[in-house]
Parts: sequence; structure tokens; C-alpha cells
Amino acid sequence: MKNRNIDFSMVLASTVHDMKNSLGMLLNSLDELRMENEDKLNDSSKFNTLQYEAERIHNDLVQLLGIYRLGENNLSAHIEEHFVPDFLSDHIARHTPLLKGLGIDWRIEAEDINGFFDADLLTGALNNTINNAIRYTKTRITLTAAKRDGYLVIGVEDDGEGYPDNMQHTGTLSFKSLDFNTGSTSLGLFFVSAIADLHSEGARTGYIKLHNGGPLGGGVFEIWLP
Repeated sequence: MKNRNIDFSMVLASTVHDMKNSLGMLLNSLDELRMENEDKLNDSSKFNTLQYEAERIHNDLVQLLGIYRLGENNLSAHIEEHFVPDFLSDHIARHTPLLKGLGIDWRIEAEDINGFFDADLLTGALNNTINNAIRYTKTRITLTAAKRDGYLVIGVEDDGEGYPDNMQHTGTLSFKSLDFNTGSTSLGLFFVSAIADLHSEGARTGYIKLHNGGPLGGGVFEIWLP
């Protein structure tokens, strides 16, 4: 057989893109199905698990595409001004059907401020973070936003057990720091950290901060954008 010059990474990226789009259509159908059968499905643990896992896989595929584009130096931030409370309200609306189905309370505590960021990239980062909060929270999730030290700080807090010591972190994660020999590579955190780093102003760049505590007493994820 003759050798064929196949760009496997490009083939994989194209396939992942198609899978992501198909899962997006599936998630829309699940939302519609829940709305049409709200009384029956809101209390269905099987349906809630199906929707959660489909959302988690969709987020994983978004991350893979983003990391591929990072590797190809083809991912950049298109900064625009946004009213932060409206952005967070629109964003949490995507997760509302699942949150209701799981019996998780949520709220937004955001200052009336504008922020400068790439809405699509930040949406991908927050989807990953909220999905993790849904997995580990007990009953409550809070989205926060405030100005601190010249940064826009957007946070996701939950009332779960919090982050283990080895995950608490401030700064930017490097790809070399990921451990692919364990069950948890922190690939999602690397993706979110990379998105934060794409936002810059002068010598300052964005970064992430993971710690425990806060009003809910669980894990606190923060993305700091200059």
C-alpha cells in the first residue's frame, strides 16, 4: 500500500467539530422534550443524567477544538464591551432546565458593570466551570461578578466539598503541567486558563484562581480579566 500523506490532526478536528454540532442539536431536543413533558421528566434521574452527560461531552469537544486551535496558533480573543449582569443571565439560562431538574438553586450576584472580553470564548470557559459545579454541588450555585484591582472577576461558587489541595491554583496553567497518566488531567482547567490568558491589556493578562470558602463554603472558581 502506498504511503498517504494524511493530516490526522485535521481529520480528528473535523470529526470532533461534527460531533459537537450533533450533540448541540441533541441538547436542544432534550430541552424541548423536558419543556413538553415537564411534570414527568423534571424528577427523572435518568433523564437528568442523560442531559448532564450530553452537556459534559459537548463541553469536552468544545475544549478539544479550542486546544487544537491553540496548538495551531489559530485561537484569538475578539474583545468587545458587554454588560456583565446580562451576559451572566443569558448564560445561566442555558443551564436552567437541568438545574431545575436536579433541584439545584442558583443566583447571580453581579455588580452593574461592563466588561471587555470575547463572549464566545468566555461562554466556553463558563460552560466547563458550571458543569463541574453542577457535578459537585449539594444544593446551590452562585455566579458572581465584580471589579477588583483593575480586573473584571467572574466567579462560580458552589456548596460542595471544595477543591482538593492539589487543584487549588492561582495563575496560568501550562500544558506541560498536565498529567496524562492519571484519571484526571485538568484539561478543562488548562482550556479555561488559556482562554483567560488570551485576554490582555498592556503587560497584564488574564488568569484563573481556584480556592475554597466563599459565602457558600464550597469551591470557588474565578477568572480574572484585565
